[in-house]
Amino acid sequence: MPLTTVLMTNENVNGCVTLYQKVFNREPWNESWTHETAGERLNDLVNTPKFFGFMFYEGEELAGFIAGNSKRTFQGLTYYIAECCVNSENQGKGYGSKMLKLLEEELKGRGVQSIYLLTATDGLAQRFYEKNGYLVNGNRAVMNKSL
Repeated sequence: MPLTTVLMTNENVNGCVTLYQKVFNREPWNESWTHETAGERLNDLVNTPKFFGFMFYEGEELAGFIAGNSKRTFQGLTYYIAECCVNSENQGKGYGSKMLKLLEEELKGRGVQSIYLLTATDGLAQRFYEKNGYLVNGNRAVMNKSL
């Protein structure tokens, strides 16, 4: 069945909350998202300046979504993929790659020159992005500090 694409907006973002919890609360992420915290994260994302995202449906079922925002750099516009989420039952069917391809085509038309993202290292997610032409950036380090 072909995927139907819908722009993600303030009006429909709450439809992504349950899927977000379902995907990121299981392997390999094992996070602890509640309906409230996942909703807050996704609503904050949609309200970020220069936000852009798609939701993908297989029939009436939400198959996945991809979303982020553009940022100006000295080299031009860069898009940051904040969330890429495919329903666990649909993983391995090429939906994630289709989502990336559609996003990339749309971003090119909007004058975006590059895309970046953060993901877990040495796992399925990293291999997925590498398979789709993304490279590990050796010029940057992800750093954090617990408070």
